[in-house]
Amino acid sequence: MKPSRIAIGTQSQTARRSSAAFLLAQVGAHAASKFAERLAKLKLAPAHAGILRILDWTPAITQQALSATLGMVPSRLVALLDELEVRGLTERRENPGDRRSYALHLTEKGRSTLGMIGRVSREHQQAMLQALSDDERRQLADLLQRIADEQGLTRGVHPGYAQLRGSSARET
Repeated sequence: MKPSRIAIGTQSQTARRSSAAFLLAQVGAHAASKFAERLAKLKLAPAHAGILRILDWTPAITQQALSATLGMVPSRLVALLDELEVRGLTERRENPGDRRSYALHLTEKGRSTLGMIGRVSREHQQAMLQALSDDERRQLADLLQRIADEQGLTRGVHPGYAQLRGSSARET
């Protein structure tokens, strides 16, 4: 593989190899941006997709437990859940174990939307990893999972949720 060339002023020079940490950040930011663009076609933000996925994995989870899982401020989560409920994708039901809290559930429309998100995710993965063979993709996923585990990241939960402290999910 040839090193990339960058033009600086009137001269061209061979770019130095970037560090793995920089490349993780660069590719991660690019991937997140592209995924958000793809989700926008469904009129969803990544936070919506993440919430729907967790509700599918954990039916009847409470708002408090979901907030803790995502590392998100409860008031911010309420706003996102309101958006999903208005669209008919989720519903709050009385929690039989605690009358003071709601159990969250996907609706049929929510399950259908989750299927569309899955297709978008697969297309996104294909586009992002097209330079790699199937074996290289598996190896990359294994290596990244080891890094994520060592860093104490919660599997299946994007660390960006903790940054949703008052920002708008209306990125669509």
